[in-house]
Order: sequence, then structure tokens, then C-alpha cells
Amino acid sequence: MQQISRMLTKLFQRARLEKPGQVDPRAAEFILNLLVAMYDRSGTGYVKTRSAAPALISLSGDTLLAKYRAFFQFYAVPDGKEMLITRSALRSLLTDLNQIPAIVGEGCTLSCVEIAIHDCFHGVLNAALVKEKFLSWLRSEPAVLLWLPTCYRLSATEMVFHQARCR
Repeated sequence: MQQISRMLTKLFQRARLEKPGQVDPRAAEFILNLLVAMYDRSGTGYVKTRSAAPALISLSGDTLLAKYRAFFQFYAVPDGKEMLITRSALRSLLTDLNQIPAIVGEGCTLSCVEIAIHDCFHGVLNAALVKEKFLSWLRSEPAVLLWLPTCYRLSATEMVFHQARCR
């Protein structure tokens, strides 16, 4: 957790420099507490960086496509000249991401994850997926990750400003 804490502190220090007055000085502490609540429920004092990274990606302000590409890049394994995502890597990704809605009592069961993996690999003869197939599946908004595009749309609408007045 010390490594993640240092990384978050640096990240939010940079963010405060780029956007003065817009980043809470306790943001790193808040995010670390959230990560601990999601990934260290037994109180071991240990959070895997591999689990925390997709959570940070999903909670970032990036576009959905940028997040999806980052998931692929983080979980894909090299296979010759290309990178591929395996069933076990997809299982890890979905299990890690499922901890985000689970913290507020909205997570799904492991069977949901298995159904999603089966759906993602439907019609795929190989043991792993290429990037475009993976991205295409994510863009189809699978039920197990429906919260992600929903949260993105909600945050995107916060920036919308209309010049209309109501009576």
C-alpha cells in the first residue's frame, strides 16, 4: 500500500499543479481508502497494484475508448508480433472491476463474470482475443460492466452548460 500511496500522492500533486483549486488536497488519501475498501476487505494491509490499476483507469476522466484501450494494454500478453487478452486475463480484469460497484452493494456474482467471458469469446476459436475484438465487445456495453459507460455519461454531462432559463 505504501507504493500505491506514493504513486497517488505524486499523481494528485501533479493534478493540483495543472488544475489549481480543483483538486482536493486529501484526494490521494480518499482514493487510497477506497482502494483499501475494495481490495483489502480482510485487512491484510496489502492491495495488489494489478487490482488497483484498472480501478484507477475506470475512475479516471479519460474517454471510454481510452479506458478500454488501457485495460487491454494492462492485461494483454505478447504473442509473437501482437498483444492478446486471454480468458484468465479477462477474468482478472472483470473480477477487479467488479469490486467498484460491489463496494456500494451493486456487484455481480462470479457467474456473471463467467457469462461475460463466454460472451466475449463467443465465436472465437483461439485461446486469446486481439485488441479490436476486445474493444468491440466492450463497446457493446456488456451487462457486467454497464456501470462504467453509465458513470462516464453522468460525469460527461456535468460539464454541459445550457444558456436557458426556466420560469
